[in-house]
Amino acid sequence: MSEEPSWDLYRTFLTVLAHGSLSAAARELGLTQPTIGRHIDALEQAVGAELFTRSQSGLLPTDAAQLLAPFAQTMAASSSALLRAASGHRDRIDGTVRISASEVIAVEVLPPILAALQDRHPELEIELSASDTVEDLLNREADIAVRMMEPQQDALVVRRIGDIPIGCYAHHAYLEKHGTPQTLEDIKTHRLIGFDRQTAYVRTMVKRFPVAEGIAFSLRTDSYLAQLAAIRAGAGIGMCQTGLGDADPNLRRVLPGVMDMHIGTWVAMHENLKTSPRCRVAFDALVEGLKLYLDSCAITRAR
Repeated sequence: MSEEPSWDLYRTFLTVLAHGSLSAAARELGLTQPTIGRHIDALEQAVGAELFTRSQSGLLPTDAAQLLAPFAQTMAASSSALLRAASGHRDRIDGTVRISASEVIAVEVLPPILAALQDRHPELEIELSASDTVEDLLNREADIAVRMMEPQQDALVVRRIGDIPIGCYAHHAYLEKHGTPQTLEDIKTHRLIGFDRQTAYVRTMVKRFPVAEGIAFSLRTDSYLAQLAAIRAGAGIGMCQTGLGDADPNLRRVLPGVMDMHIGTWVAMHENLKTSPRCRVAFDALVEGLKLYLDSCAITRAR
């Protein structure tokens, strides 16, 4: 019976898969290129199939590699979760907590919350995954997640934060040049910032504001963070969280009370982690901090 491949081989495989070259993988892992090559050779011998083919653009994964990838990724997530679980002690607030959140929340909202958390618990380490991809809490791809859709999985501890208000905003310089729209129909004559494909959010907007169906976006991106940057740069009118728009002295609210929406927000973690001191304090800090952020949205909206 052949010896089962070590985790090191799978880690090397995933790194080559991500970077498309042995040299890039070597730099990422701090190994030599020949070592990376030997790892791939050993894994190919173990699985009995070629994993990469050479091309002008680098190493391309074969069908066998594509089949192997999700299993290796699951191993990587489990290995990372194991290390995080082993990094802390039951009665101490230390070790690593991995938090997953959308780009905008991770970049614009969480930093002061996490800074205050680490001020209180200096030995606590945070891994922040800033992505609009929903990471799997049951498979421990993350310990805690801030979700903009209600978690449907069982075995999760979930706290609903509330509805974050969304409004239309533009830089004052843009409005000074192009005027401020007074009606939904006026919106169509402006440079608009939006998505380049239909999403659940876009479908909801079209359903609520039928005029939006005929709107053509002059700047399209699926990244909420890129949309916010474009609004701040004066590229046109776009939608963002009112807590962010109202806090920026250069931005002006457009059609308040007309083009208004909201997005639900939840904090979730695996129920097995509720006895982990570091996960518990991080979870509570996120819930408290996000509720304060939501309160600040209501305060600025009322002014």
